[in-house]
Amino acid sequence: MQLLSTFENTIYLEMAISILEKKGIKRENIFAVPLDNRVEERKLFDSIHKSDGTSLIDIAAALATAFSVIGVSIGFKLAWGPIFSGLIAAFIGFVIGLAIRLYTEFILKKRKRVLRGKQSEVILIIECEDREGDLVENILWEHLALGVAKVI
Repeated sequence: MQLLSTFENTIYLEMAISILEKKGIKRENIFAVPLDNRVEERKLFDSIHKSDGTSLIDIAAALATAFSVIGVSIGFKLAWGPIFSGLIAAFIGFVIGLAIRLYTEFILKKRKRVLRGKQSEVILIIECEDREGDLVENILWEHLALGVAKVI
């Protein structure tokens, strides 16, 4: 039987390995593989095949609409008229909304993306007898494994 588990690279991984060795699992039957985590930045624009669920123009479209309504209302008093003033106000609202969204994506969310969640850093593969499977699984869960799978 093989047990596969994922861990963060912490002292709990080392403790789990040492306890497994004390319980009779040979060192040759324990295999730890470090993972390379993603370091490339997210793409700014989505493609037709892949989307991250974040829109860059949602706030921009809302502000363009609001500014154009205000621009049209004010435009009745201006020399250029309501259509041109509405278009100019819509453009200004769109640019402001796009600037807000870009600021939140690149400045605010970049900080949160670095701090958020636990990442698997090491895969631990343990070869053991079927009768030892439950003991090994319990040891892995007690030492904060992120996930455990059995292959019989």
